[in-house]
Amino acid sequence: MHSLRRVALAALVSFVPLAVASAQRTSPDTTTAPAAASAPVFNPTVHAMVFVDPSYLATEPTIPSGLVMGQAVGHLIASLTDRLAYFGEVTLSSQPTGYTVELERSILRYDFTDAFKLSGGRFHTPIGFWNTAFHHGTWLQTTVSRPEMVKYGSQFMPTHFVGAMTEGNVPVGNFGLGYSFGVGNGRASIISRAGDAGDPTSNRAVTASLSLRPSMLYGLQFGGSYYRDHVAPATGVAADEDISSAYVAWQHESPELIAEYIDVRHTPVGAGTDDNHGFYVQGAYRLPGAAHDFKPYARTERVVTSPDDPIFLPLALGYVGNLGGVRYDFAPFAALKAEFRSEHFQGKPWTKSFLLNASFTIPSLFPGDAEPMVHS
Repeated sequence: MHSLRRVALAALVSFVPLAVASAQRTSPDTTTAPAAASAPVFNPTVHAMVFVDPSYLATEPTIPSGLVMGQAVGHLIASLTDRLAYFGEVTLSSQPTGYTVELERSILRYDFTDAFKLSGGRFHTPIGFWNTAFHHGTWLQTTVSRPEMVKYGSQFMPTHFVGAMTEGNVPVGNFGLGYSFGVGNGRASIISRAGDAGDPTSNRAVTASLSLRPSMLYGLQFGGSYYRDHVAPATGVAADEDISSAYVAWQHESPELIAEYIDVRHTPVGAGTDDNHGFYVQGAYRLPGAAHDFKPYARTERVVTSPDDPIFLPLALGYVGNLGGVRYDFAPFAALKAEFRSEHFQGKPWTKSFLLNASFTIPSLFPGDAEPMVHS
């Protein structure tokens, strides 16, 4: 039950809200003249959701710790017609100097069919699995934190993408084939940022992905993606950037298994190529019977950068991390997570930390809203 609820909400926040609109277009308008009474009428709908995730952090050696307010996330989902919809996502993040407000996603999408959907705006870049499977709002994911290589604000890979995207799902025999293709602005001169104010180079970024879901194994998905850009960071070293990824994910709750690999290749102008690698393997298992609300989990991960890469060398992105914890779903839309981490960031000593995280969601802010439905 926990799995179905989280999968349904994850699909909803991934911008697939149009079933409500589709159902409404057949509703008769009793206020019009009799001649038009049988004409299909669409009633626009708006849904809003909130995610909150405060944590308590203790570390060794001691760094700023204690209660961390984390991130509050707001989602707005508006069905404008039976095929056109808008999705917006805004975050409020705690910082040492106060709070920052960020527009994370802003997407206008038109569904021609399930096999062909066209959208434009600001997306989570479809590289690998995690970045598009788990969005802002830690209640959606098993663990407290995202893997280091795909964390928000990552310099290793672009987590956001501004441009146009086409995507769809096509049945192929006993498989569901998913695809996406996008063209847009590449990384900004600060490479952790998307090109919101335009592309700093004359080259547009291109991204493509494929995924397969076999019908005989519920929750299993595997696939890969490719991203191409020309980056010109503030360091002044420009390079072609090719990012390839592959993953396998089995979100069956008992068990949950996710493994993902990303290769970031930089080819500076007039120089050779440098490859940088990142991967993680995560496993979890929801306990049976009376302990069903508890879900132990563990993850190991690495980020290995080339010592000759002029883009990544000054950023010291190398990382080794291991974590383990337990998720306790004590209410339908709320969870407690206790997590222990052992981490080594390049150029720094090993850090051990313990986090106690409370994450919850308010699935509908408007009284009288219909239950959010998912359009596949």
